Amino acid sequence: MDISQADITVWPLPTASTRIRGGGLTRDQLFRRLGDMAGRANLGTGLAALTEYVGASHYLLARYDLSQDNGLDFVVCSDWPFDIVRRLSAIVIGLHAKTTELEKCLSVLQPMFYSLPDDIDLPRGISREYCAVTFNVGRLRFSLMLLVPEDVILSQENLRDVTLLAGYLASFTTRAEVRHDRDFELTERELECLFWIAEGKTSEEIAVILGISRNTINNYITSVMRKTATRTRSEAIAYAVRNNLV
Repeated sequence: MDISQADITVWPLPTASTRIRGGGLTRDQLFRRLGDMAGRANLGTGLAALTEYVGASHYLLARYDLSQDNGLDFVVCSDWPFDIVRRLSAIVIGLHAKTTELEKCLSVLQPMFYSLPDDIDLPRGISREYCAVTFNVGRLRFSLMLLVPEDVILSQENLRDVTLLAGYLASFTTRAEVRHDRDFELTERELECLFWIAEGKTSEEIAVILGISRNTINNYITSVMRKTATRTRSEAIAYAVRNNLV
């Protein structure tokens, strides 16, 4: 099976009559544990507590905007088996390539379930379906991915708690844990071009405004789309609006 063609499933979230796994922690116990860790900036310990609370088995926190880079640098913190993580980059790239900017916007805070390829060996008792939830911390977008035991349905309420608290943890550890690669930051010129295409200007018009050649403008815009993992100017504009860049 081509890992870029991994199945995507959006499952209905459980109703009151659905069998739901209870996590190992109550909400009060979770809050106390997180409170005890306050100020220590221990992202892994915090994510492990969230994973136990929701009833999942393994966590992986990733930088959503860096997943276009075909490597492991987009992984912020994880206890997934390494062999699976090594395959994950290509899987995520394949999923993002089939997702529009509108779909990316609508997916924020919405639990999604994806299928891992059949040729990946999973720990005994772990489902091939994993849960992913995206959220923003400032202008950065993260994805929390959870491996789940077989025959388990995660609670909508617990997933909402986990997503919000994961954002809280990430906000305190971003400086220490997240790679800031200049290759993924837009330059002043690229931001200027992005602003003007959002204003509806053509490359020729932007060239006149900025006093540089049309080919140079097109190069800047191509660079913007590469860095933002977008395929068209419209998608780049949508990305810019969603991330408060214009």
